[in-house]
Amino acid sequence: MHALRQAAGRLLSATLLAAGLAATAQAQINVGQTAGHSGTVAASVKELTQGARLYFDIVNASGGINGQKVNLVSLDDKFDPAIAATNARALIDQGVIALFLNRGTPHTQALMPLLTEHKIPLVAPSTGAVALHKPVHPWLFNVRATYQREAERAIEHLSLIGMDRIAIVQVSDSFGEDAVQGAIAGLAKTNKQAVAHEKYDRTKPDFAPMVPRLLAKQPQAVLFIGSGTAVVQGMQAVRAAGSTAQLVTLSNNASAGFIKDLGPLAYGVIVSQVFPYERSIAKPIIKEALEAAKKGGVELTPIVVEGYVSAKVLVEGLKRAGKQPTRQSLRDALEGMGRFDLGGIEVGYGPKEHSGLDYVDLAIVDQSGKFRR
Repeated sequence: MHALRQAAGRLLSATLLAAGLAATAQAQINVGQTAGHSGTVAASVKELTQGARLYFDIVNASGGINGQKVNLVSLDDKFDPAIAATNARALIDQGVIALFLNRGTPHTQALMPLLTEHKIPLVAPSTGAVALHKPVHPWLFNVRATYQREAERAIEHLSLIGMDRIAIVQVSDSFGEDAVQGAIAGLAKTNKQAVAHEKYDRTKPDFAPMVPRLLAKQPQAVLFIGSGTAVVQGMQAVRAAGSTAQLVTLSNNASAGFIKDLGPLAYGVIVSQVFPYERSIAKPIIKEALEAAKKGGVELTPIVVEGYVSAKVLVEGLKRAGKQPTRQSLRDALEGMGRFDLGGIEVGYGPKEHSGLDYVDLAIVDQSGKFRR
């Protein structure tokens, strides 16, 4: 009888432990991220993720969402689209409520079939490809503006300051092919054509043969459409060849890590922006992010702001998705959000609109290695 009571006690303890673990699991909302935490975009992915975690920490410290804390589960895809898809499947199988803040255009395209198959939202992919905006994907919710708009704005600015001889260097992938359409549109608006247009391989960039061809056209400005270390290498090659052309790139390189990798060559580089100036405390969202960054010991850069704002959008969706949010209720909550003030900037969604923000600006790197507008 004693042995039976002991066995029953052990069974009860095991049952209680299992129930406790289940309760713990239910006490948090798991969100999945696959991104290049190592590889060519690691520096910017680090800052992007830091920004998101800053906001999640604030939410969790105040009790979470209906008592449930937000837990970001991050996997490294080494900036490889195939690994990104594998990671996404693993995260989906683990039961995450949403995929969030992945990085890269071909990488996002690799995830898109999984969204429909598993009926899971992807919120705030860190890419501005038009293909993610049009046609509207029912499970994909963008936050940032398109690369095409960024590239067009950059070309318009160069024209306004009297630069007529503009060259383009782009990565040869879906990101590059998408973003360059904005540059071409900007050139057409100002009655210009690129004096040179070169492409490089994303996995094995080699700028040595193209730089002489590029500089033979004597460009006044060179727009680099690419990511991370590859763009750094391209800009270094242009400067090493003796060119003083204005160097320009897009917001996916708006990180402190990018500036650090460029070193002294960063001074004067123009980088497009898709969020308000990170020192503009007149915007409540920036003041809020600055305070969070200071408390978290993080430098507020444009890409940290992107992560922070993206997390705020996701959390707002979760708050509206019910006490026990599901993938479907989160999708429906985001799509039904309409116009929502994030703190001086408005995000907007609806059945025919999943684009989020349409903010574009430009910044230049100053002598101290900071973005200035």
